[in-house]
Amino acid sequence: MHILIGIIGIIVFLALAFLFSSDKKNVRWHYVGLLLIIQLIFAFILLKTTAGITIIGGISNGFNYLLQKAAEGVNFVFGGFKFVDPNNPPFFFSVLLPIVFISALIGILQYTRILPWIINVLGFLISKINGMGRLESYNAVAAAILGQSEVFISLKQQLPYIPKQRLYTLTASAMSTVSASIIGAYFTLIEPKYVVTAVVLNLFGGFIIASIINPYKVNEEDDKLLVDESETKKQAFFEMLGEYILDGFKVAVIVGAMLIGYIAIIALLNGLVSGIFSLISGGAIKWDFQTLIGFVFAPFAFLAGVPWQDAVKSGSVMATKLLSNEFVAMQSLGSLKGISEHAKGITSVFLVSFANFSSIGIISGAIKSLNSEKGDVVARFGIKLLFGATLVSFISAAIAGFFI
Repeated sequence: MHILIGIIGIIVFLALAFLFSSDKKNVRWHYVGLLLIIQLIFAFILLKTTAGITIIGGISNGFNYLLQKAAEGVNFVFGGFKFVDPNNPPFFFSVLLPIVFISALIGILQYTRILPWIINVLGFLISKINGMGRLESYNAVAAAILGQSEVFISLKQQLPYIPKQRLYTLTASAMSTVSASIIGAYFTLIEPKYVVTAVVLNLFGGFIIASIINPYKVNEEDDKLLVDESETKKQAFFEMLGEYILDGFKVAVIVGAMLIGYIAIIALLNGLVSGIFSLISGGAIKWDFQTLIGFVFAPFAFLAGVPWQDAVKSGSVMATKLLSNEFVAMQSLGSLKGISEHAKGITSVFLVSFANFSSIGIISGAIKSLNSEKGDVVARFGIKLLFGATLVSFISAAIAGFFI
């Protein structure tokens, strides 16, 4: 039954994208169908086959090993804190600070040209099946590794010449994915198999929604906008390493600050709403803010394949992610009780992306710092960008739900 509901849900999500399409007549549905089939194949391989489970297990073990090594650096600096319980270290120490180490590794792979080679090869292969240009394909892969704002630094020289239509696809891809530097942090909050599956599905899902909301064709000449590696800034090894380490620390601190603010605000809203309902009903109704937004998102969670009895709880977590960020939502999901594993899996896949309101400012601000005019363009279609990226998350969650 959940498969039938998931199929209906995917049709509804595609219809919502079509409703806001800028050029309904020129949507190339054969590419949409092909990309959906590819998503189904990858979801089946990753979640149901021995090979897929082995791959995910290997990735998980690899990241766990890296996190253990990152912990050695964290413990050296913060291990003397007497108030820290070694069996239950603070979130900042155990989840966020390892980002510094992962960021340093990404810098080394970037410096040795291993990462650019991987990005270009994958981008070239994907461009053969998505009906779009190599620029979009390169950007989607690069965003999944470098991050939603950092990826545009590699396109600094090309930004002035990128038309509005292609810019939407580039930014939609960036918002639909996550950066490799924080995947390890996700592994500590939700099951690794859902993280890996979501990253792969979102990569193709971004093209599906962008090709419906924003259809266009790319000429071969336009693809000369691809990144020219010779234009990248030359740095000494330790100069590069220092920059990536500091960038990783900035990300950890920024995410920590966002968590403090958002979790506190949500706690305040929960208390206020709960108090109001308790006052009105004499204590009979025990709803809080997250329950209310859960009712709004419940139909969409249900269409993604979440059982109806779990739809409000799951919808609450999904809405929390949209209003705050994925870390806050993952924390909420981890504290949920009485939710089925099927619902938890679908919700987990939905959470693995940067699709939230704060990302509009992050992406437009990053581009504006490189090119003021293009940054203003992105800011103007910000809500449409978030709408598309959220649909990507719903479709990925629905497809993963077939095999959970």
